[in-house]
Amino acid sequence: MGTQHLSQPELYIGLMSGTSLDGIDAVLVDFAPPAPTLLGKFFFPFDDALRQAVLALHLPAQNELHQTQLIANQLATLYAQAVNALLALTCHTPQQILAIGCHGQTIRHCPEHGYTLQIGNAALLAELTSITVVSDFRSRDIAAGGQGAPLVPAFHDKLLRAPGVHRVIVNIGGISNLTNLAPGVTTSGFDCGPGNLLMDAWCMQHLKRSYDANGAWAATGRVLPELLQLMLAEPFFALPPPKSSGRDLFNMQWLQSKLTGDESPEDVQATLLELTCRTIAEAIQTQCAGAQAVYLCGGGAHNLTLLNRLATLLSSSIVQTTNELGVDSDFLEAIAFAWLAQQNLQGLPANLPLVTGARHSCILGAVYPA
Repeated sequence: MGTQHLSQPELYIGLMSGTSLDGIDAVLVDFAPPAPTLLGKFFFPFDDALRQAVLALHLPAQNELHQTQLIANQLATLYAQAVNALLALTCHTPQQILAIGCHGQTIRHCPEHGYTLQIGNAALLAELTSITVVSDFRSRDIAAGGQGAPLVPAFHDKLLRAPGVHRVIVNIGGISNLTNLAPGVTTSGFDCGPGNLLMDAWCMQHLKRSYDANGAWAATGRVLPELLQLMLAEPFFALPPPKSSGRDLFNMQWLQSKLTGDESPEDVQATLLELTCRTIAEAIQTQCAGAQAVYLCGGGAHNLTLLNRLATLLSSSIVQTTNELGVDSDFLEAIAFAWLAQQNLQGLPANLPLVTGARHSCILGAVYPA
């Protein structure tokens, strides 16, 4: 990210709460030339009750429409608290912010049926913050025949492309996705498969912890070849890009359907980590051949067991986090959604048809004025 600007500031806030359901990443970014500058960052954790309530929305239930709206309102309130904390931290006022780019919380992602659903009541967020909100970034791309995801490759292209260097950016959140930044080639990207979501869910079930810190628990187990092959046989992995996925496919029911019940929990965790690493590595080897450097971001970038395993599988590439490029690996996605809000207000398209499969470029997002 750049240094402080001398020109007129262009201040945007980005909010990201992803599939991992750990909480809200909030950033304040100045997009004035020559380069985006991260002015502040704030993390607002979700409590277990909210996490479980959102997880429950992924499955059909009685009165789910009412529950969805109530949780959307709750999320908007939490988003507003995160925004206010960020403004206080950076000594800014709502009047100085051009817009908030709010991803919202995905509870359904079904591009094959022509829709995706991210909740968070953007109108209420605009009311609570007195700042214009841009949200619902994925629907316009899906309306144009695309997957609606991943959306961050367009921002990776703007921020992280380097002349003459073949880079791949891998975001390991709940789902893992990659961006291929090959010199002289149009940027491409797609979802690889599960990132942290299965490991986190298995860890919660057996250790009552929301994630496996540094992959320490996984490191005590051994990979189960039969289980790994069963999981790798999932048709999603063999699909060519463009492709995207989420909890609609990769969830605990999916995992349980592969288990005999005789496996030790730590061996399952080791195998889930191997699944994440193998699907990322194979995606890079088949779709990003010749990659010189692979940069990780998202929560999975903290998992040293995972990082070391990826480095082994991708031995011909440098494997590091985006911190090495001067971009905070924890907040890169939130910065991307601030940028998506800026693109919307400037009337500029922000999807990459090669990535999502859309028929054409689109201006993304719905605007709720302050």
